[in-house]
Amino acid sequence: MGTYARQPLTIVRGEGVHVYDDHGTRYLDFTSGIAVCGLGHCHPALVAAATHQIQTLWHMSNLYLTEPQAHLAARLAAAAGMDRVFFSNSGAEANEAAIKLARRYSKQAHGAHKGEILTFQNSFHGRTIATVTATAQPKYQEGFGPLPNGFKYVDSFTMKSVLERVTEKTCAIMIEPIQGEGGVRPVPVSFLNELRAFCDARGLLLIFDEVQTGVGRTGSWLAWQQVGVKPDIVTMAKSLAGGLPMGAMLATERVAAAFAPGTHGSTFGGNPVAASAALAVLDVVLEDGFLDTVTRRGQQLYSALCALAARRTEIVDVRGMGLMWGIEFATPIAGDLVAACRKRGLLVLTAGANTLRLLPPLIVSAADVERAVAMIAEALQEVEA
Repeated sequence: MGTYARQPLTIVRGEGVHVYDDHGTRYLDFTSGIAVCGLGHCHPALVAAATHQIQTLWHMSNLYLTEPQAHLAARLAAAAGMDRVFFSNSGAEANEAAIKLARRYSKQAHGAHKGEILTFQNSFHGRTIATVTATAQPKYQEGFGPLPNGFKYVDSFTMKSVLERVTEKTCAIMIEPIQGEGGVRPVPVSFLNELRAFCDARGLLLIFDEVQTGVGRTGSWLAWQQVGVKPDIVTMAKSLAGGLPMGAMLATERVAAAFAPGTHGSTFGGNPVAASAALAVLDVVLEDGFLDTVTRRGQQLYSALCALAARRTEIVDVRGMGLMWGIEFATPIAGDLVAACRKRGLLVLTAGANTLRLLPPLIVSAADVERAVAMIAEALQEVEA
């Protein structure tokens, strides 16, 4: 169906930070499949893990335990600083699980009236009917009404705006530490701290949507570990299994206890092949020094982009963290820049009409970063001309 405005490319092969089209042209991939191929394309450790598992056991359903899923749950909970894990197939499904858990816990703990969730303008939480309602961007909701009740939108990252929207029905606040689709906008750490204190004082749950920021993208396994504000529930997906479909919703023991057998489920969630790939991702990303290198590459990319911004008045802001960056322009030229970069052999993304989004694989080299920024500079010159 016509749901994608596809680029005029057919990609047939990937290796490391590069992909190749059906004409043999090579591209430096600074999209990572929209933050999915965090270890690049066809990483040997992931290929070996998935190949071994697909020759052993493909699927068994969650009526039974499988070893890859059990091992992954333990390691993922430890890495995320949480107690319990629910596996899904996508970020939207992980966020659906978070919404259901927050409501069920709050009704048990505080009464049947609790069920409303606050989200933020320019957020993005998924494409299902509940998560698109949680997404406070009308362009994603148009034509899909009636939308379900139970969500209110906060106008800005200020406690004044939160207080204007919170009611006795509010059970949780859901936020991305860095808004991805909303323009690569980091939430001020001071505001996240205020939210944590507010939720504690009011008996509300704090949910972090780390579907895009997780798995080392910001320089730590999860962004909350870098900013120092721990949520009650956190969601992950994207590069969790390095390109195979997998999402996860994690929670503290206190909150997770609200789920009992039969209250939620997934046919494919925690599939053995995807779980084996995710275990390999954990092995690589949590290896000593790997995340330090991500941080250094991110600092290099930020410095190079700031140097470019100093030369080009069209750039009004450079923002992000780790290897997740947005370049905001004074005019809506992001789409034109995507095309101009593609002509030069660089794949990049937009995050709105005015913002170019860069999500390189976490294995990107210093030379790759230099080459990408040089191509962006050439593309910008062409578009402005």
